[in-house]
Amino acid sequence: MKTPSPGGPPRKPRRRWRWHVPPALLHGAETLEGAEILEEVTGAVGLLLWQATRDVGLWSRVPPEERASLFAPGAHERQARALEAAGLDAALYAPLQVIAGVLRDPEGTREEDVLAACRQVSQYYEERDLLGTAIAFATAAALATPANAAMGYRVGLIARKKAEYARAETWFRRTIGLGRQAKDWASYAEAFLGLGNLYIQRGNYPAARRFHIRALRAARRHGMRDIQGRALHDLFVIGVDSGGSMESLEYARGAFRAYGSTHPRLPALAHDIAFFWMTRGRFAPALTVFQAMLPHLKQPSEQLMGWGNVARAAGGAGDRTVFDEAWDRSWSMAHENDSGLHAPQALLDLAHGATSLSDWSRAERAAEAARGLAERREENRVALAAEAVLDAVARRKGVELEARPPEGDEAEATEVLAADLVRSLRETASAAA
Repeated sequence: MKTPSPGGPPRKPRRRWRWHVPPALLHGAETLEGAEILEEVTGAVGLLLWQATRDVGLWSRVPPEERASLFAPGAHERQARALEAAGLDAALYAPLQVIAGVLRDPEGTREEDVLAACRQVSQYYEERDLLGTAIAFATAAALATPANAAMGYRVGLIARKKAEYARAETWFRRTIGLGRQAKDWASYAEAFLGLGNLYIQRGNYPAARRFHIRALRAARRHGMRDIQGRALHDLFVIGVDSGGSMESLEYARGAFRAYGSTHPRLPALAHDIAFFWMTRGRFAPALTVFQAMLPHLKQPSEQLMGWGNVARAAGGAGDRTVFDEAWDRSWSMAHENDSGLHAPQALLDLAHGATSLSDWSRAERAAEAARGLAERREENRVALAAEAVLDAVARRKGVELEARPPEGDEAEATEVLAADLVRSLRETASAAA
């Protein structure tokens, strides 16, 4: 028998891992590529937008050295005349001019210029809740700069907002691979947050928690305080939604410390803490926070969410006057924007508030609307909660907790945190006015 050498057997060479970058879904369920643009933006402007995404897609797929004769002679002049005739908003005209530049000089147009222009158009339409058009231009931007992890993350965000979960997941996973390859740790961690929030929406809290823990670790490892705050914030939400106790508030306090009093996500954190109190029967402090949040809500979908929360808390607190105002606002907005991100939850909140006031007719109407919309958007958690409200209405028994004052240390912690949140919200709202 051979005696091993003092140094032991020779080590195998270490294997170098190449981080895999998976492909992503480029389209949704539409039969014609870009058809969502034509559905959302009618007439000549819609056709211009559709053509712009087609031009960028073709330009992106061809190597730079082969782009010289990519487009027909006169294509740029025709597009320029069409842009002039369309009477576009200045915020659209400038980026569409840049995109049209690929027709004039396909070899010389810079990828980063096309990226910036497509992103600007995408943001313009996202702010107007025209998500099909927004995602089409975000995808065009990602195709123009295929190694750009941050742009891939943005496509995933819009797809998730649009309830295209499979599409969103492929872009988040692609972003993780791209971020790892490029050492873009911010996009890498953000993509884990994106996946975690996707699984929150679908009601899979164990998976959501795993992804958020990975985001938190990456943020701590690379000193990204903002992402730490957001990961802690989302872990609080997961803890609450999966039945967590007051211990879940430790995540929220950690997020408040990481954010600071002027962070742009403070209203979202305040909402989630107030929502937690509301589900535990702490309607009065929840209502004060929700009302302080309203001036911070700018987009229609955010305003819908805010007034839905006010309605639910006011119902639980027995404030019928505030509930009636919030009902009128929320019901109208939910039916104007029934494809929006927060519409199912807002309708569910109306049902809860009406149930607390024994207003059975409105509770039933809101719960049925919430269930139908949630089922269409595959938001299983909201659909199941709406079913519970309908069962309670059938038995004429409220599903909300009765309002009860907190006790001992919990009472003091609730009062202090509520006062801090309301003060910070009011200060930042005044500063922005």
